[in-house]
Amino acid sequence: MTLLVLGAGGQVGREVLELASEKGVAAIGLTRADLDITDGAAVHAALAQHRPSLVVNAAALTNVDQAEADPARAFHVNRDGPAHLAAAAAARGLPLLHLSTDYVFGGERPGAWREDDPTEPVNVYGHSKLAGEEAVRAATERHVILRSSWIFGPFGRNFFDTILRQAARAPELRIVADQRNCPTPGRDLAAAILHVAEHLAAGRPGFGTYHYCGVGAVTRLGFAEGVLSVAFRPYLPLLRPVPATAYPSAAPRPANTVLDCAKFATTFGLAPRPWRAGVALAVERWRGQGN
Repeated sequence: MTLLVLGAGGQVGREVLELASEKGVAAIGLTRADLDITDGAAVHAALAQHRPSLVVNAAALTNVDQAEADPARAFHVNRDGPAHLAAAAAARGLPLLHLSTDYVFGGERPGAWREDDPTEPVNVYGHSKLAGEEAVRAATERHVILRSSWIFGPFGRNFFDTILRQAARAPELRIVADQRNCPTPGRDLAAAILHVAEHLAAGRPGFGTYHYCGVGAVTRLGFAEGVLSVAFRPYLPLLRPVPATAYPSAAPRPANTVLDCAKFATTFGLAPRPWRAGVALAVERWRGQGN
């Protein structure tokens, strides 16, 4: 099995390549500089050149406010790029594992969202990622669409990184307490991706759409408390709960996008673990990056 990982310079792509190397899984990583997935001819050429047995698409425009400010760019990357990848994979008979997001849901109800629940994105990012899912489904039946949420780890700029940086220099932090989700350790998501790849390589059934995230629904405030209790114990900064309206942004965020992962666990025989179990390693690796 040889994986071709697109978005190799991003948070998830780097985790997949690092874990694949540790496990002895052959993987080729292409960054945005190596391959622009919005260029259909270049995508076809890359698959012909590298001849993978499975394609992992972790490439996306993930900055939610940037997507809101530039919808054309968001749809070009998050819809048209996956469409090219799916068409190229289909032409070569390759399975495609495509990463998507909890933000395809509207978040205006309690409880956990299942794969077949109605999708009602509230921002451009969510709409563009949903369009990417639809493009993948239209182009190839041999796909796994994996929706995840609040991915955290040592790479890139995200809420995890922001909280750790702010806590190091401020005695008090104001954290949003009315947005709820399930954080996902990036290393765990990478392990799930490799597990799915091995499952498909063995010829077992599993194509379709799935949810995978850490176990344990929590607000952003609760997530911050969980991270800082590991990173700064016993000298935690004071955390004050505030509503999302305290931080006006270009793009609205859904209030509740907790994902139900039962279908993934049943199909692939791998249950997500509590997100808190991945915090200590993520903090250690984050500090190991020179932070």
